[in-house]
Amino acid sequence: MNTIYPEIKLNYGANMKAVLANCSTSISELKKNPSALIDLAEGEPIAILNHNRPTTYLVPAETYEQLMEKLEDYQLGLIVKERQNEKISAIEVNMNKL
Repeated sequence: MNTIYPEIKLNYGANMKAVLANCSTSISELKKNPSALIDLAEGEPIAILNHNRPTTYLVPAETYEQLMEKLEDYQLGLIVKERQNEKISAIEVNMNKL
């Protein structure tokens, strides 16, 4: 497994792409022994490279689940903000009078 530079540079040439992981490997290496790569990464994401360009990221299930929860929380937060604007046109209701 190759270690990729941890810093991300913002200016890339036409043939360069940011690698957003500290670990990377080729598709060929992934095919040989995926379990060993996952163990070596110790829970960190792995950039899978094809012709030295990231094509996908392999992330542990727990990390993926946490990302999905955060995304859902963010989306719910957007809905809350949107609906707060609707409060101005809301009609106040007294539950005792219903």
